[in-house]
Order: sequence, then C-alpha cells, then structure tokens
Amino acid sequence: MLKVGSVVLGVSDVARAAAFWTAALGYVPREEKDDDWVVLEPPAGAGVQLALGFSETPVQEHPRIHLDLYAGDARDQAAEVERLVSLGAERVDWDLYPDDPDFVVLADPDGNRFCVIDTEHS
Repeated sequence: MLKVGSVVLGVSDVARAAAFWTAALGYVPREEKDDDWVVLEPPAGAGVQLALGFSETPVQEHPRIHLDLYAGDARDQAAEVERLVSLGAERVDWDLYPDDPDFVVLADPDGNRFCVIDTEHS
C-alpha cells in the first residue's frame, strides 16, 4: 500500500525556503541541504516530509496543489497567520474566498500559496 512520504515545493531559493519552512513548521533537515534540494521532516521523524527543490518555473496564481496547515480554532488560526507573516509569509488577496471562509491564504517567501485552516469552523 502506498502512503504520502513527501510533498515537494518548487522554490527559487532553497536556503531561504528551508529557513522559512523550518521556522514555520518546526521541521528539521533530513540531511545536509545543498543549493538545489533539501528534505525537511518532523523532528520525531514520523509524518509527511516537505521537500524543497530549486525551480525556475513561475508561481501559479491559482495553484492546483497547495498545503493546508491546520489550526485548532479561529484564535489559533489568527495567531498562526500573524506568526507566519512575521517569518516572511505574505497575505494573499484571494479572489476565490467563499462568504464565510474557514481558511486564510498566504504565500511563502517564494510566492507558493498555502492555507491556514480553522478546524473548528462550522
């Protein structure tokens, strides 16, 4: 049976992306990173890894695949959004928000879109 081992993001600056995602998720490099590639994993080693690979492909405004980061509730979501922005994420003026969204769209320092989800939103 298959399982998801890594989610791979294309980035223009591997070192900058690794610094952001390490601080954002508390992940650690699996091995020594190089200029083109690094795999980050949860500190305990179990769970989905985040691989960052050098890419010259432009960022998509409406990506077909993105990360959803789960927050416990609306207060936790707001605090995490502010923390991620302080680490270098940017708020995205998302044109596809529903009337009462349970998510906030951000972009990492490379412009990759991701969402912070309020998991208690009804």
